[in-house]
Amino acid sequence: MSNGPDQNQKPAGPVAKYPAFLTVFPSIMLPMFLAVVDQTIIATALPAIAAYTGQFERASWIVVSYLIASTVAAPIYGRLGDSFGRRRVMFGALGVFMLASLLCAASPTIELLTLARLLQGLGGGGLMTLSQALIGEAIPPRERARYQGYLAAVAVCANTFGPVAGGYLTEHFGWQSIFLVNIPVGLGAVALTWRLPAPKIERLVWRADPGGLILFAVFVATTLLSLEQVQHVDIEMLPVGGGLLVTGIVALMLLVRHENRTPSPLIPLGLLRQPPIWHSDALAACHGAALVSLITFFPIYLQVVRGDSPSETGLLLVPLTIGIGTGSLVTGRLVNKSGLLTIYPIVGLAVVTAIFVGLAFWISALGTTALAAMLLINGLFMGTVMGVVQVSVQIAAGRVRLGEAAASVQFSRSIGAAFGTALVATVLFGFLTLRNPEAAQVFAGMVKHAGTAAALPAAQRLAIQGDIRDAFGAAFLTMAMFSTLGFFLALTNPLRRI
Repeated sequence: MSNGPDQNQKPAGPVAKYPAFLTVFPSIMLPMFLAVVDQTIIATALPAIAAYTGQFERASWIVVSYLIASTVAAPIYGRLGDSFGRRRVMFGALGVFMLASLLCAASPTIELLTLARLLQGLGGGGLMTLSQALIGEAIPPRERARYQGYLAAVAVCANTFGPVAGGYLTEHFGWQSIFLVNIPVGLGAVALTWRLPAPKIERLVWRADPGGLILFAVFVATTLLSLEQVQHVDIEMLPVGGGLLVTGIVALMLLVRHENRTPSPLIPLGLLRQPPIWHSDALAACHGAALVSLITFFPIYLQVVRGDSPSETGLLLVPLTIGIGTGSLVTGRLVNKSGLLTIYPIVGLAVVTAIFVGLAFWISALGTTALAAMLLINGLFMGTVMGVVQVSVQIAAGRVRLGEAAASVQFSRSIGAAFGTALVATVLFGFLTLRNPEAAQVFAGMVKHAGTAAALPAAQRLAIQGDIRDAFGAAFLTMAMFSTLGFFLALTNPLRRI
């Protein structure tokens, strides 16, 4: 694969014009905002939903069902968009998303709500994939990095805004409102998407691949469910998680065999074998593993070990989110001006790895201000990755297969995030169990019931606090392993500039 411009995109002449920023960006931003915010807005509404349905033990189904469906949907929408037009397919995804939102609000039981969330995930996965592909369709290669930086900032804002909005809507209007609010926003997204240009470009011939779809769905569902089981602090659930993981591995082997033989595969293995694409997808997985693990377990450290309140924990995470958004915007502009790609994640992940190692060995010596500064710097350099990944796969795939390329990144990041959080949880609780079984049991109880070490008797607290701190050190080193692997993937990516 050459390091030149997009092979399937004709070079623009001196009078070529591209759609104005205010035409393209809002039309792509709003559907993506909907998809991202719907993953986080439900977090603060889960207790109210569980109380309404009376099934607290099944509340996690609402989150997991959306994640599974959106991950399965990504390659389907990518292929549909490449074959029938991404703007047209976006209307379909928005329609599915809004219909499912109505069904979610009307669901009287946890089972029906879970089914409605599955349908909503099928729409949300399309919004994510098609938004990224539409950037590649409407914007020339050199400008894409700048737009990817804008989209990354939108995603960070949505992740931050979601829990706040969910808590406010649930408290004042009931949990159903977190789904009903999607209707007016979705209609606005339909109106904005209508303004997008519909370019006449070559399309892939559509051929259904039902066998690939079934095997892919089995692989995603069993893998994500097994990784979700591993995160539970319950040794009795390990056989269930192991059985699901074995099923997922078998499904993956059958999927690869099937997709190599079918004439029109759902998962384009030939495309994924290109070095720039598999390097970029693997980098997205490592980035997702490191970032989502940090966001998941750092608040637990703050609340359980340091005794910080939930509000204090939330405030400490603000510098991280600000840093990611700022880093994404700055990286997009630097790529746009210089044409360089991989140098930014190479430098960024080297700094991120150093910060993780610092947290592993010296976090107990850091005050609140120092922690906030480290999270801000971590976010700034974490923000150097995803925009570069998206631009790289779009250039390598070519304009005709933008949907498949965007879907591969989304899928890789989702699986990487799930695998990363599961591995960090295993390291954290496994380290504690080997070092001090009593400390592991006490820590598991504090995590389940949102307790803190400060609430324990002084003698017991002193006996286990050091072990818990050392276990978190092992967890931060595991995150450093993810960022180190990402560093080497960026370093060896053959696509170095636009």
